[in-house]
Amino acid sequence: MAYRPTWQGHLKLSLVTCPVALYTATNAGGDVHFHLINPKTKNRIRMITTDPDTGPIDRKDLVKGYEVSKGEYILLTDEDIASVKLESTKTIDIERFVPGDEIDRIYWDNPYYLVPDGKMAQEAFGVIRTALEKSGQIALGRIVMATRERILALEPRGKGILAYTIRSGDEVRTPDEIFGAISDAKADPAMISIAEKIIAQQEGPFDPSQFVDRYEAALKALIEDKKKGHKTARIAPPEDTNVVDLMSALRASLAAKPKPKAKVRKGS
Repeated sequence: MAYRPTWQGHLKLSLVTCPVALYTATNAGGDVHFHLINPKTKNRIRMITTDPDTGPIDRKDLVKGYEVSKGEYILLTDEDIASVKLESTKTIDIERFVPGDEIDRIYWDNPYYLVPDGKMAQEAFGVIRTALEKSGQIALGRIVMATRERILALEPRGKGILAYTIRSGDEVRTPDEIFGAISDAKADPAMISIAEKIIAQQEGPFDPSQFVDRYEAALKALIEDKKKGHKTARIAPPEDTNVVDLMSALRASLAAKPKPKAKVRKGS
């Protein structure tokens, strides 16, 4: 299958530059897609772009608007937006090298593959990739994607480079905003000890092939049942663990037969 690049431009390390292409590293999740249907007519509902004063309007005739006050917009055409030129619009300029463990995982966003774009780019790309590999560090640059400039983290992966967009500081909430209401009371050491033993029982290697989307599989089964005219069964929600019974629940969990550990596949 021929993949279409998400972005094309240049990779730059000081005075060394080469053409590169950026590809998404993941597939869109799930293949169960729904449409909105009128249950009375069984017709699919179509979303029509409408102006409240003049009625339906073709999307190609629309422009983007930035609201400066209630009901007042600054209008921008695609040409206006394209006129904003930063170096990072077409060039990933490596600005800094940092140890990977210095970047908190909360900042890592979407993964991409970065590859040389054309035969003439192979040598320069190889020099940058190999130097990056030998440094043992993460390279940070900038890139403009979807009308936003993003930080891009680069690290060697196979013959190419794995690139991650990195969230900015103002995109990440501080933990205290969410965790502030959690009690400061210390957990019972005896209960912690049992919980640690349960964790040890369930240790195993990470095998992504074993983590399938069970919800999507259940949706497909539901659709098949509906096709056959079967009634859908309701599943009772799990009950919260009673504080009084927490110790007995932990002990019962420890006594339960643990699931078999995942086997490491050859070559992994």
